[in-house]
Amino acid sequence: MKITYVGGPTALVEIGGVRLLLDPTFDPPGEYPIGSRVLAKTAGPAFGPSEVGSVDAVLLSHDQHPDNLDTAGRAFLATVPLVLSTRSAADRIGPPVQALPNWTSHSLGPLTITGVPAQHGPDGSEHLTGEVTGFVIEGPDLPTVYVSGDNASLDVVKSIAARFPSVDVAILFAGAAMTPLIPDAPLTLTSADAAEAAAILGARHVVPLHFEHWAHFTQGRDTLEPALTSAPTQTHLPTPGTPLTLT
Repeated sequence: MKITYVGGPTALVEIGGVRLLLDPTFDPPGEYPIGSRVLAKTAGPAFGPSEVGSVDAVLLSHDQHPDNLDTAGRAFLATVPLVLSTRSAADRIGPPVQALPNWTSHSLGPLTITGVPAQHGPDGSEHLTGEVTGFVIEGPDLPTVYVSGDNASLDVVKSIAARFPSVDVAILFAGAAMTPLIPDAPLTLTSADAAEAAAILGARHVVPLHFEHWAHFTQGRDTLEPALTSAPTQTHLPTPGTPLTLT
């Protein structure tokens, strides 16, 4: 499989001849209001929608936050045949977004894509942060890939490992995001939690995403590298615009 990191949570995943785009964000740096808060984007994408080319589907962890789906990303959704996401996203956006509830699957070419839980903050915070999903991608003679989405819970990771005991590649959103919405708790995995998640999953490869390019991330490359070095896995800190091939 090949992963090309665009920036933030956005990456092109090519596996089994299928092209999947994660959480499309293509807007330039700047301030992006969300309710009474403002999220500040500090760097633009490595390339834009025209360089992505055609994709078979978008895997959208959630639609309610501009650091996971921005204005240009929303426009991109209209150009693709399928978007798999939460029920909330399907209700708000409409076609081509389809809900993929937890533990249900969608077949796409040789792939089976399963929706899995994600918890965007501490226990009891869903009414504040909204519905989020993750994904597991698998297929005959292909690596099994877990995409965390904006998940902060190791208990959630344990529930996924119980159902998918052979995860080959863990794509973990791991910037320890924090905002005034819940000021005392991270909304995504910390670096230490990413290392523990990798160990829980028994993943052979870990590819962190969503750990830079936004001011509300409290941890990044400098903390991820030493934390993940301690995990029994191969860590790949991606470079924007540079394809990463995993075998």
